[in-house]
Amino acid sequence: MNDPANHPAPADHSSVGRHLGLFDTSPLVGPGLPLWLPAGGVVRGELERLAVDLSLATGCRRVNTPVLGKRALFERSGHWQKFSADMFPPVRVGDEEYVLRPANCPHHTQVFAARPHSYRDLPVRYAELGAMFRSELSGVLTGLRRVRQISLDDAHAFCRPDQVVDEVRLALETVEQAYALLGLPVSRFRLSLRGPGEGHLGDDDAWRRAESSLRDALGDRPFDEAPGEAAFYGPKVDVQVTDAAGREETVSTVQVDHVQPERFGLEYVGRDGERHRPVVVHRGLLGSAERLVAMLLEVDGGWLPTWLSPVQLRVLPVSGDRHGEHAERLAQRFPGLRVEVDHDGSLPRRVRAAREERVPWVAVVGDAEVAADEVDLAERGTRGRRVRVAEAVDRLRADLAAREAVGRRAG
Repeated sequence: MNDPANHPAPADHSSVGRHLGLFDTSPLVGPGLPLWLPAGGVVRGELERLAVDLSLATGCRRVNTPVLGKRALFERSGHWQKFSADMFPPVRVGDEEYVLRPANCPHHTQVFAARPHSYRDLPVRYAELGAMFRSELSGVLTGLRRVRQISLDDAHAFCRPDQVVDEVRLALETVEQAYALLGLPVSRFRLSLRGPGEGHLGDDDAWRRAESSLRDALGDRPFDEAPGEAAFYGPKVDVQVTDAAGREETVSTVQVDHVQPERFGLEYVGRDGERHRPVVVHRGLLGSAERLVAMLLEVDGGWLPTWLSPVQLRVLPVSGDRHGEHAERLAQRFPGLRVEVDHDGSLPRRVRAAREERVPWVAVVGDAEVAADEVDLAERGTRGRRVRVAEAVDRLRADLAAREAVGRRAG
C-alpha cells in the first residue's frame, strides 16, 4: 500500500500546465472545457500519434464515429439506464432525441454490424481517439482531471470466444509498453468484479466466462480483486498507476463484454456455417488524454519524456552576434527533432528559462565549441558537459529510440 506521507506534495498540474503554456480556460467557453494552447497541442498530438502507432502495431483499424447518437442507441447499450444522470440532456431534432455520447463502444458495435463477418475475419479490432462527454457539476471540475469533454483512446476487439484470452493478453502487454514509454510504472493490476445488488446486465454464465478469461490472461501478474468495481456489462482489469502523491489511479482498463453483442444482435458466421455471437474486449490504452497529461505534469514537476516535450532541444549561443548563425546551422543537424534557438538576453537568463520551461535538452555553443565542432550539452536541468556534435545527436536519438521503435512497428 502506498503511503502518501512518504511522498512530497506534488506540483499542481493546473499551475504547471499554465506556466508551461500547455492549456488554459475561458469563462466564455465554460468550466471543464480546457483550451489546448500550441505547446499543449504538441503534447496532445504526440499522445494521439502514440495511440495510433500502438493500435496499428497490434492489428487495429482506425475508425471515426460521431459524438452524437440517438438516445435509443444508448438505451439499447445500457448506458442510458446507468449513466443518464451524468449525460448531457437530449437534444430534440424533429421527433427524435440525440445525446452526446458518454462512451464510443455503442458506435463501434454499429461499425461491426455494418458488414457481414466470418469466423476467419475475427478478431476485428477498431480503434478511435474520440470525444466523450460528462455533465459534471461545476463544483467537482478540477483542471484536467475532471472535465466535461474527455478525449479517450479506445479500442474494441470483436472476437470468437476462443480468442478472448489472447486478446486480453495483447491488451495488457500493450498497456505495459505504453506506460513504460510514458515513464509511469504500473503499480499493480486490479480485477474488478460484479458486486451484490442490481445494476449489472447479462446472465451469470456470461459473467463467469468473462471473469475466467481475465484470470487466465493475467497469468503470473499479481493482482487484487475488487468486488463491486466491474463495468455494468462485464468484469475488467484496471491498470493501476501511482501518482506523484503516492495515490493509485486507474488509467487504463481491459474489459470483457458478452452483454453488448447480445443486446445489439451482433453475429458472425462460424466454421459450421451457423451464426454465432462475438465477444467484445474493450481496451482503454492511454485512458483520458486530459487526466493522463495531468498525471504526467505532476509526477515529475512538468518534465515530460523527450519524445513528448513541445521543445526537445534548445540551442543557446553564448553571444547572439558571434555565435548566432552557427547555432542556427547547428539546429539543422538534429533533423526530425523539435529544436529552438534562443538568442535573446544573457546566457544565464536563457539557461534558467530553458530549465523553467522544462526543455529536456540544452546545447550551449561558444568560441571553444564552434572551433571543436562541439556543444556543451545538458539534460533535464543538470550541469552540462562538452561533447562532439555527433555524440549529441546520438544521445538524443537514443533518448527517442524506444518511441521510434513503436512507430516502425506500426509502419
